Amino acid sequence: MSLSLICVALWLIVANVMAMVPSRDNHWRRAYVLIAIGVPLIGWVTYQNGPWIALLCLAAGMSVLRWPVIYLGRWLKSLIARS
Repeated sequence: MSLSLICVALWLIVANVMAMVPSRDNHWRRAYVLIAIGVPLIGWVTYQNGPWIALLCLAAGMSVLRWPVIYLGRWLKSLIARS
């Protein structure tokens, strides 16, 4: 297993632990930090392991950070509906 996949596994564990700890802002600050760390990590996984493994890691990350993804989808939908 490559170092990038080990880092993704650690990212997933940290993300799940962060989700279990109570937060006053509904975990949004933590989500921003996880996204900022996760995007370059996905690029690293793509570079070392190829796009299919990176897509699997991206799907795993999206399942952890589902509310930011839902809000992004709603925002994009509203942009498309306006134009």
